[in-house]
Amino acid sequence: MPAQCVARGSHGAFTMASSAFVYLASQSPRRQQLLQQIGVRFELLWPDVAEDAEALEAVLHGEAPEAYVRRVTRAKLDAARARLRRRALHDAPILAADTTVAIGRAILGKPDDAAQARTMLARLSGRTHRVITGVAVAAGPRTLAALSVSHVRFARLPRATIEAYVASGEPFGKAGAYAIQSALAGWIERIDGSHSGIMGLPLFETAQLLQRAGVPLALAGSP
Repeated sequence: MPAQCVARGSHGAFTMASSAFVYLASQSPRRQQLLQQIGVRFELLWPDVAEDAEALEAVLHGEAPEAYVRRVTRAKLDAARARLRRRALHDAPILAADTTVAIGRAILGKPDDAAQARTMLARLSGRTHRVITGVAVAAGPRTLAALSVSHVRFARLPRATIEAYVASGEPFGKAGAYAIQSALAGWIERIDGSHSGIMGLPLFETAQLLQRAGVPLALAGSP
């Protein structure tokens, strides 16, 4: 079965005893690509139509960015666990993740419109910000979790560059209104941390959690 098969009713030939795959509770194509990069077979465990997945990402008043990411990642995992039971799918580890961008205690989520995207990019211009990604794996009753924090510095972004980037549509659906794998990468002066974590799934931490959950990787052994 191909890795991108969607788990909506039957999981096909996989069994929990084989530990051959993980359910991915994310609609991000970047996370799918990153799992494929380390040889992890997965099935997509997307929300039901009636689920309000965006509501899980609401920020609580006064919430610190790292605490926010930990809480949202766990909430996504708990929702996926309930989804698995509701659909009566076979047991297998579940992977959930969440990424946000922060400047100090300010959380820069996904922009609602072009004006908000411009404002976020202007705030990131010429300064360093944090990209925080949480990853959590449900392995039976256990919850395995890790947090990756990276620092990214942008050069000064000319107004014309911001306008062109917003017009491309790239900022929408992305925390902080940008993607590191996009054309805006040419304006990043420095990165301190995990490139894959900035993309949305820190592979070092993810690989360790999946190995603990019994999911095979392309290269065996513990780093």
